[in-house]
Amino acid sequence: MRGLIGQKLGMTQFWLADGKVVPVTVIQGGPCVITQIKTEKRDGYSSVQLGYKDKKESRTTKAQLGHFKKAGASPKYFVHEFRDLEVGDKKEGDAVDVDMFVVGDLVTVSGTSKGRGFAGVMKRHNFHGGHGSHGKSDQLRAGGSIGASSDPSRVWPGKKMPGRYGGKRASVRNLEVVAVDVDNHIVMVKGAVPGPNNGFVELLDRG
Repeated sequence: MRGLIGQKLGMTQFWLADGKVVPVTVIQGGPCVITQIKTEKRDGYSSVQLGYKDKKESRTTKAQLGHFKKAGASPKYFVHEFRDLEVGDKKEGDAVDVDMFVVGDLVTVSGTSKGRGFAGVMKRHNFHGGHGSHGKSDQLRAGGSIGASSDPSRVWPGKKMPGRYGGKRASVRNLEVVAVDVDNHIVMVKGAVPGPNNGFVELLDRG
């Protein structure tokens, strides 16, 4: 399994070899530093912790400074742990980059979706809204009835209602890698990925 941390730079279009134009998301992938390697014998499971983007020491806690110093790396802004990640003969303090991916790979991209704030049921749950006739003037975007009165005398858990929308972890699977620029640490994947521009994402290829 291969994995990398990056930042979403934005979307554009890309011409394939057969002349087709596809929408792509441009991701600045790494370079990341291995900040910790966990083993089954010592930690109970195997994983690799990667750190991305340098961070000022003045903005890093003493505990984190000690953690990065032990790995021989400078403080990092974003740290993520990948289970069963393949790093070959690399050790703590070594760097990993986008050269682990090749055109045609199918990757899962995870990140935090855009926060939309408090939203109604039409935006949050795709309700179609109420009828626009028969005297209705103030209930066009309302959700309608939310349950019975005397029985069960409550609203069932999970009822689709207005509330905070977005700002949650989301993943998009099987995005095809259409271009890799090792010199500039760029990966282009076909389609959209979660989060705003400059948001942190994780790329994962389970092979």
